[in-house]
Order: sequence, then C-alpha cells, then structure tokens
Amino acid sequence: MEKIELKDAFAEFKNQKNIDRPTMMGVLEDVFRTQITKTYGSADNFDIIINIDKGDCEIYWNREVVEEVEDPNTEISLEEVNADGDDYEIGETFAKKVELKDFGRRGILNIRQNLQGRIMDIEKANLYNKYVGKIGEIFTGEVYQTWAKEVLILDEDGNELRLPKSEQIPGEHFKKNDTVRAIIKSVEMKNNTTPYIVLSRTTPEFLEKLFEQEVPEIYDGLITIKKVVRIPGERAKVAVESYDERIDPIGACIGVKGARIIGIVRELRNENIDVLQWTGNTQLLIQRALNPAKISSIVLGGPEEEKIKVYMLPDEVKKGIGKGGCNIRLAGMLVGKEIEVWRELPKEDLEDEEEDVLLVEFNDVIDEWIIEKLQSIGCDTAKSVLALSAEDIAKRADLEDETVAEILDILRAEFEDEE
Repeated sequence: MEKIELKDAFAEFKNQKNIDRPTMMGVLEDVFRTQITKTYGSADNFDIIINIDKGDCEIYWNREVVEEVEDPNTEISLEEVNADGDDYEIGETFAKKVELKDFGRRGILNIRQNLQGRIMDIEKANLYNKYVGKIGEIFTGEVYQTWAKEVLILDEDGNELRLPKSEQIPGEHFKKNDTVRAIIKSVEMKNNTTPYIVLSRTTPEFLEKLFEQEVPEIYDGLITIKKVVRIPGERAKVAVESYDERIDPIGACIGVKGARIIGIVRELRNENIDVLQWTGNTQLLIQRALNPAKISSIVLGGPEEEKIKVYMLPDEVKKGIGKGGCNIRLAGMLVGKEIEVWRELPKEDLEDEEEDVLLVEFNDVIDEWIIEKLQSIGCDTAKSVLALSAEDIAKRADLEDETVAEILDILRAEFEDEE
C-alpha cells in the first residue's frame, strides 16, 4: 500500500461506524504520531496536518540548523540544508516534508493495522455506551439465527444481541426472521471483545414495560405500577395504584372487554395476569392477591418471622394455592415473605379434627422436605393428605408416584392402628 486514501477511509468509517469528525482526526493524528516515534525515535518535533475534506495528510519534520550535528532527530547541518542552493542560517528551523514511503512498507502496514484497531475499539465503545444507557428498555429486533442455548437477534445497524434460553418464556420457539420484543437486561465487555448484550423476556421489568406501552395512564404517570411478580409462562401479579380517585387503575389496565391486557397476554404466550389494587396493608394485600379464595384468618408474626400463616376452609385451599402452587408463591413474592396455607375446619368438623394427626408428628418416618411440600399445597394433617387422590398429590406437590404411595401407606397405617 503506497498511499492511504484518508478521505475515502473517513467517509466509510463515518457512514458505517458512526464515528464523528473530531474523533476521527484525533485517531489519525495519534496513529501517525505513534509510527513516527517508532521510525524516528521521537515525534515531538513533527507537525501533522490532516485535511479530512481533501483526504490527505502532511507531515513535516522540524530540525534546527547547526554547524555540527549532535542529535540527528532534532538537528541538521548547515552544509546539508544548503546543498540544494537554499540560504539557511545557523539557528533557523528547517522543515522537511515526510512522505508515506519514508516509513517503509512495514511502517505503512503498521499505520493501516493500528488505524483499523483503533476504529474497532471506538466502534465497541460506541456500541457499549449506546446500549448500556438503554438497560431496562424494550428492544424490538429480528431473529437472525437460533441455537439450542440462545437466539441471535440483530438491530437496524446489524449489531448482535443475545436472548439466552434462560431468558426465554418456557415453551416458546423462534425461527429466522421472526420479530422479537424483549427488555435489554445487561451489557458486558469481556476481554475487549464486542459488547455482549443480553435480552430477556422473563423479568418482571419486561411485563412492566409492556403495561407502559399498552396503558396510556401508566405512561403518563396517572397510574403507578407498585410491584410486578412473575412465574414466566404461568402466571403474574401486577399491583397498581392511582392517585386520582376518578381513575379505576384495574379497569384502565384491563381495558374495555380486556382490550388492553389481551395484547400483553398474547405477547407473553398466554401467561395469566392478575391486576390488583396496591395497598400498604399486608393482610389486605394478601387477601387481594389470593382472590377469589376466601381467607379465614392471617397470622403475620413478628418482623423476624420469615413465614406468614394463612388459614382457609378446606374448599378454599385449592383456589388459594393455585395450579402447581403458583398462586400462593406469587402472593408471597408480592409481600416479600413465604406464605403457608393452613386448613381451618368448620365447627361441625372439629370433633373429627381432634382425631387427626399433624404431619410434623411423622418426621421420624417421613422426610422433612416431603412434609414441607405437602404443607405447601395446604395439607398440614394426615387426613388432609388422605382426602386427596394419589395423582393429585403427585402433581400438586411435585412428588414421585412411588413417594406418594409410601406416604399414603404410612398415614393409613396410623389410623388403622388406632382402630
């Protein structure tokens, strides 16, 4: 390469890499000054003039005219400078124009490689700064390629963003050219490589942003989303509040005949969304979160207590716990503590309850983790477990069929022995 076309190079980088004029000029000067230092030992007495519009670069080597040269880099002899008929005097400065060929083929190659490297670094920094400022915002892009562990998505400039499998809603699949909406979760720089931009469709923030897009009252600040909790692909609870009594926050979020929320549900692959009125009263918030199940009583305990006990009649337990226990889990996430459901028998059944046995009394023959799983589905006594079918217990408590069979045998034996 005998000539570097700076004008064409700058136009290309400006248009494709989004590098501004002052930055480009600074990079070019720095690259040339670095090569001058390598070639001549120092660049202090060199002038570099870059003309982006003309697409050229002029370099001048300034040396003092002396009688006898001691430092060839900064001095030139009177005899040499006047050899071509010039009329310089001792003490004057002689400026010689340096041509690109003076750097040699290796030097020119170094300039080109360094320029490309610096441009790449600037491009990476610009990309990082662009997306790190957008963390928490919704991104819409097109699927370029899919793999088992992640999906590659491109933005309008061809930059790569990743949607890992762990950040996808369970059961959803993408194919090339699909349009995907997700939230920008994180931007990382690893080992000076291109920024690794991670998207997510499973975070509560993604659901919150979808509500902002679909509900004008939220976007305008008339309705506030106080908290969002999700089990991606299953169920979510959104607690909202309005400071204007004329606005019904729940009705506004759902829309006429569900017109507003239906789009969000479809975007989340039919994830069930409960919208409820926020309150600072923990007991009332739990009641609203577990609706339509009716609660008999709630025991919050002290500040140090990690669990909240909720008592319900047997017919209400299943509704409160929800499919796979997701309803009770989300209610706990909403209040920030684990919620335990306890069966409260009606007065006419208290006599039978006295003959029942708490599951914790079987901790010598049933593992503690199994007892906790049974309690999580509202079964705290032996008879409450025996009242359910083996299939129902296995599914709701996520236990193996063999384990359920052993538990039922142990509990049945307890009452057979009493008889």
